[in-house]
Parts: sequence; C-alpha cells; structure tokens
Amino acid sequence: MGSSSSRNPRPLIKEPWVQINWGRGDRENDLQFIRNYKPRADNQQLRILLHGPVGAGKSSFVNSVCSLFQGRVCTSAMVNNDVGDSCTKKFSTYRFEKDDGQNFYPFVISDMIGLDNTSRRNRNIHVKDIKEAMKGRIKDGYTFNPECKILKEDRHFNNSPTQSETVHVLVCVIDATTATELNPEVVETIKDIRDEAANLGIPQVAIFTKIDKACPKTKQDVKDVYRSKLLRSKIKRFSKKVGIPVSCIFPVKNYTEEIKLTNDIDVLLLSTMRRIINIGDDFLNKRKD
Repeated sequence: MGSSSSRNPRPLIKEPWVQINWGRGDRENDLQFIRNYKPRADNQQLRILLHGPVGAGKSSFVNSVCSLFQGRVCTSAMVNNDVGDSCTKKFSTYRFEKDDGQNFYPFVISDMIGLDNTSRRNRNIHVKDIKEAMKGRIKDGYTFNPECKILKEDRHFNNSPTQSETVHVLVCVIDATTATELNPEVVETIKDIRDEAANLGIPQVAIFTKIDKACPKTKQDVKDVYRSKLLRSKIKRFSKKVGIPVSCIFPVKNYTEEIKLTNDIDVLLLSTMRRIINIGDDFLNKRKD
C-alpha cells in the first residue's frame, strides 16, 4: 500500500498563483479605487454585461457588488434558489448609488436570462440576443423569448444606441461546482458568444462562483482560493474548453447565505471588480482613441 501522503495529496499549492493582499487596508485601497474611478470622457458610462448558464450566480454577483458599496448585504436583484430555471427573465441594468445618496458610480452591470440545455435553435436565439445586447440594442425591461430573438419592431429595441449603452466588457459567470461538467452544447454556445464579442472587439472575462461549495479548503478559509489545487484544475480545464485565458478567470464568493459582510469575501469581490473595470476602461479608451 502507498503512504498516506500518496493517498491524500496536499490539496493546497505552496505559493498562490495570484497574489492577494487580504488586509483591511488593501480592501479599502481597492474600494477607494472603484469610488474614484471616472471614464476619460465626460458623462461616459462603462457597461458590464453578465451572461452564463442558469443558476450560475449572475444575480447574486450583482447583489454582492451592491453590498460592497452599501456596507450591508443587499438583495437588489432577484435570486432564485431553484437552479432549474432562470430567475432573470427580463433584461435588467443595475446602477450603484454612491455614499452621498445623490449620485451613481459611472459603471453599470446588465444581467440577462441564463442559458439552459435546450434545443440548438433556442441556443442560437440566445446568442443573437446577446449580440444585440452587446451592441446596446436591447433596452431595459425586454422579456426574452426563447422562440424568437428581439425584433426591430419591439418597443425595447434600441435603434440608435449611444456609446454608454454598448457593452465594454463581457463577463461569463460560471458555477465552479459544475464548471468542468458543462453540457457540450452549453460550451459550444459560450464559444459562439465569445466569437461574437471578439468580432466586436469586446474584452471577455469569466467569474467562478460558489467556490466554497466547489472546494472544501476554500470553504474553510476563502483566503486559500488561489492556493487550491482543485480550483486551479477546474479553472485550467474550463479555460481550455472555452478559450478564456486563466489570467482572465476570477474566482469569487458571493453573499448568498451570510447576513453580514466579511473582510475576506469583500477583498476577493473588490479585486475582481477592480480588474473588470480596468479591462473595460482600457477597451473604452482604445475605442475612443
């Protein structure tokens, strides 16, 4: 028989593959960066679009970001406990209020219906709707129809989108517990969406949610997230499947069961938001130039 060490390989990497400073001071630095963020052009708004499979945690991510700025656990976006269906039926854009209660941050997060394992035709419609959303052609309140993409005659179709209404960074939200077990049709759809975004020049990243459920070590201590061999393997395998670089895949823990904010969850969320804003801002400035 082998040794106990061979039967139970160490689940943690000695050195994290991404360095995160977990101190409260570093949390405040990232939060201050986001508070001070301002696009180069006056009245410009940076738009982040979330997409991904049903039940991945898109709405929970919106709630978690809102919680960071409000200093308490928030539920701005509806969340469905039943992962068998998408709670988000309409195209919804969320703004985040500043501390003064009168102004909003110059970035928004748009959320749309989740992708499920339906027919090829319905998946193609999903891709077409995301393409229109990336172009800024879908207005808030549009109810997605799995049988038909948005029509130009629809009152929620935006014929003349402004630069603020177009998407500046596309975020694929993935449940870490099922990231390596995605249906091949779902993987193909994610790749099709990536192709459409690439044609528009839009940068793309991914967020891994539910890391505490995917990795026992991370559940014990979220600070071990970038030392987890299990999460590292899942991220690498997902990256290889869909083509999103490992450096653009960010593991996070959403506020789903907690009643109070905690420093370590905040740090992970804030560092992810800072990276997303920087990526979107680079694209915004490049397009403007």
